[in-house]
Amino acid sequence: MRTSIATVSLSGSLTEKLTAASRAGFDGVEIFENDLLASPLAPEEIRARCADLGLRIDLYQPMRDMEAVPADVFASNLRRARHKFELMGRLGADTVLVCSSVHPLAVDDDALAAGQLHELAVLAQEFGIRVAYEALAWGRHVSTYEHAWNIVETADHPALGTCLDSFHILSRGSDPKGIEDIPGEKIFFLQLADAPLLAMDVLQWSRHYRCFPGQGGFDVADLVRRVLHTGYEGPLSLEVFNDVYRQAEAGPTAVDAHRSLLLLQETVGVTTPPAPVVPTGVAFAELLTPDAEPVAALLGALGFTRTARHRSKPVDLWQQGEARVLVNTGPAGRRDGTSLAAIGLESPDPVGAALRAEALLAPVLPRRRAAADAPLDAVAAPDGTELFFCATDRAGLPDWRGDFEDVPHESGPGGVHSIDHLALAQPWHQFDEAALFHRSVLGLHAQESVDVADPYGLMRSRAVTNTDGSVRIALSVGAAPSDDTVHAQHIALATDDVVTAARRFREAGGRVLPIPANYYDDLAARFEFAEGELETYRALGILYDRDAYGEFRHCYTRTVGRVFFELVQRDGGYRGYGAQNAPVRLAAQHTVTGG
Repeated sequence: MRTSIATVSLSGSLTEKLTAASRAGFDGVEIFENDLLASPLAPEEIRARCADLGLRIDLYQPMRDMEAVPADVFASNLRRARHKFELMGRLGADTVLVCSSVHPLAVDDDALAAGQLHELAVLAQEFGIRVAYEALAWGRHVSTYEHAWNIVETADHPALGTCLDSFHILSRGSDPKGIEDIPGEKIFFLQLADAPLLAMDVLQWSRHYRCFPGQGGFDVADLVRRVLHTGYEGPLSLEVFNDVYRQAEAGPTAVDAHRSLLLLQETVGVTTPPAPVVPTGVAFAELLTPDAEPVAALLGALGFTRTARHRSKPVDLWQQGEARVLVNTGPAGRRDGTSLAAIGLESPDPVGAALRAEALLAPVLPRRRAAADAPLDAVAAPDGTELFFCATDRAGLPDWRGDFEDVPHESGPGGVHSIDHLALAQPWHQFDEAALFHRSVLGLHAQESVDVADPYGLMRSRAVTNTDGSVRIALSVGAAPSDDTVHAQHIALATDDVVTAARRFREAGGRVLPIPANYYDDLAARFEFAEGELETYRALGILYDRDAYGEFRHCYTRTVGRVFFELVQRDGGYRGYGAQNAPVRLAAQHTVTGG
């Protein structure tokens, strides 16, 4: 199907918005009146610009407070409409959106509304224009799609149809089942938006918190299926009012928007892109650093051993059990010090995973490699993290470890057996995009967002995981964009005995994050522990949590650059990430950094 996006969904000038929409792959746009009024380009120039970019102007919007008004107001409305219809002819747009009235003089009179909309449609037809009547969720007298359709049906004019908007329908809790009773040819336009489920005034909800399909709590796919069942042949168009999108760069936002429609079309069965290839594990985590010495010291204290060196690149492989960390000291090192730059994901079909990623608009990364290097496909996540699709020790498939040569080493005492999860700090404007990316491109399941109290605001976190938990990625964004403590990344290492692992770490010279005594006093009030157990946790900086499935014990290292490590012990099927303890950890990190 054709895809479209309202210019109000993107930031920047009208020219910047059109360029972003075209580059992201959209077929058309809705020109929002405010964008046109603020543009220095004449309507003919905008029309030509859209044509050059391969964009069709699918809708001009909005016209407000047109119907069910006193005669003198309606006469003024018709004069205004004539002017706008002439403008649309210059613009090359043939459909206009008319929102249900919120005019203070509007009356609750469906017959009057139908009659005036009929007159408007007669005028529109003279200009070759169609009128799409939409029920605003906060309309003065018409606030549901069923009511709007009844008025359109009563008006009975070929140039008058209805516009369906998923936000206005689903935010009111309306049943979309009735959509199937509307003839497809009378649905002139379909606007789509998702939103988090919030208990607030619907107008404020609409104006500030809409998001792209798949990023909120609405069942947008079910609504689209019902619309398509009517025979609707128009575009799927996004109309999203969102404070974050209005401030973020238009290009990435447009890509995120188009990706949401690609996933939506797959969900409703309109398209069949390459199927998701869900990763089955973490092959490695790669740290990029300008100085390997502090990283090596930290890894050594954690029990890792430097086992191999890349044949042609300044990359060392450190390993403990199935946990592998690459340390890259190449010239591309970031100025802000050590960072988690790449993740190797075990994939049952690396080629298929790359094809899926490319189809869902993930940037495919060029890779400099020697002729003998393993052909690893990599894509970039929204935050810039490189994701490699790997087949470690799999017969018949290239093994990335073949690029490394063993170095003399002695195995450490062990204790860590794998990477439990990875935590990636997201730019403040890409949190929702990151969740949709990992869900759509990698086929991971996104859990509910969690808000965590930080000393300087709130931190949002959302985990994405595969079915068995062998891949867990925690996405987070803090309230202070310039705060490196909030935006630190970390690697959580799984152990069966966190007490022993923490002791070995300290004995090897490692420093755990100090936890305030007040935390342990509260822990004693909330849980019962065996004799001496809580004292051990206090001495080693170990935190504790439990859920309906099991227990969680964990502790943290100090931060190096933008990265720290976590030792975690899951018992009995614990499913969380210690969110209950996150405020304490964040406060402790602020204290250490500040000191």
